[in-house]
Amino acid sequence: MKGTVQIGSIRIGGKQPLVLFAGPCVIESRKSTLALARRLADMGRREAIPVVFKASYDKANRTSIRAYRGPGMKAGLEILREVKERYGMPILTDVHGVEEVAPAAEVADVLQLPAFLCRQTDLVVALGQSGRVVNIKKGQFLAPWDVRSIIEKVEHAGNRRILLTERGNSFGYNNLVADMRSLLVMREFGYPVIFDATHSVQLPGAGEAGTGGDGRWAPYLARAAVATGCDGVFMETHAAPQKALSDKDNVIRLAALPALVKKLKAIDDIADGRVAK
Repeated sequence: MKGTVQIGSIRIGGKQPLVLFAGPCVIESRKSTLALARRLADMGRREAIPVVFKASYDKANRTSIRAYRGPGMKAGLEILREVKERYGMPILTDVHGVEEVAPAAEVADVLQLPAFLCRQTDLVVALGQSGRVVNIKKGQFLAPWDVRSIIEKVEHAGNRRILLTERGNSFGYNNLVADMRSLLVMREFGYPVIFDATHSVQLPGAGEAGTGGDGRWAPYLARAAVATGCDGVFMETHAAPQKALSDKDNVIRLAALPALVKKLKAIDDIADGRVAK
């Protein structure tokens, strides 16, 4: 059972082609964000794949008090508004508190419920009441069928514009595993399902006073998820990953993204029966 959701001019779900959710983990500067957005918009046109631009104005969930969090809501939303106006891509950003919902909804097409906050009822309901598409990131501590209760909170607010995102499950200490069955279980709830490739290869708390990861596996997990059957792939990207101010061990190098997108589209075409197997 697969429903569809409209994001700006993009329809996701059902038998629609794959959608890419991509951008930096966090806004580092106006200049770098606009440059990255331009390259993603160009790639989307060249590779004929719909792109939703993803970036955070604040990374509230950081391991260290010294970690970079972003420019803040006001400045960050101004940058995201400029991305939208210049390049025509829908915007996704994550929201950490009820007070952020209304300002974020003025700019973003998709409001993201962070994985660690997915059980916070007041926030979930406020996101539902925003009228925007709500992307539920399944917590690392939840089974896929537990997402049903989160969906009901958004639906209770009168909103059925919902996306469900798998981003790995806690496996012992400082490790995540991606269970492809989660995509199939969550699909049964009737909403589009997205696979978050770069967060699924995180090693939480395994870095020096921060989160580590092994980004070399992200493309392989993305390919497996598309073959299993997801409606979109979520991948953070950066022009120079080792200089990234957040999640540098997990992001996809921007220059490598077009080749990966070609492979994902080809797999998606086969999986959805658009070409002969």
